[in-house]
Amino acid sequence: MVTRPMLSTPSHIVRPMPQTSVAEALAAFVAERAWDQFHTPENLAKSISIEAGELLECFQWNTNADAGRVQEELADVLTYCHLLAAKLGLDPEMIVLEKLERTRQKYPPDKARGVSTKHDQLSD
Repeated sequence: MVTRPMLSTPSHIVRPMPQTSVAEALAAFVAERAWDQFHTPENLAKSISIEAGELLECFQWNTNADAGRVQEELADVLTYCHLLAAKLGLDPEMIVLEKLERTRQKYPPDKARGVSTKHDQLSD
C-alpha cells in the first residue's frame, strides 16, 4: 500500500467557503483582477508547463521535498488546469473520468496489474 504524506494548509492560505466550488472561486478571482484578457488557451497551457516544471524542481536533488512547497506548486498546476478547462468549456471531472475509462480499456487489470509496460506491449 502506498502511503502519502499528510500536507497541512499553510497558515497564510484562506480556504474558500465550502459551498464555493473551485471553478466559482477561480472565476471570481480572475474577474476581480480583469485577468481573463490574458488567459488564452495558449497562455494557460504555457503556464501549466511552467508550473509543472516548478513542481518537478521540488524533487530535483532529493526525494524528500518540502511538503508545503509541493502543495503550493501542485495548487498552481491545478489552478491553471482548471482555468484552461473553463476557457475551453470543459468539465475537469468529466474529462478525467472519460480519459480514465479509455485508459481502463487499454490497461485491463488482468494484464496490467503490477507492471509499467505500455499498453501496446502488454502480453496477451
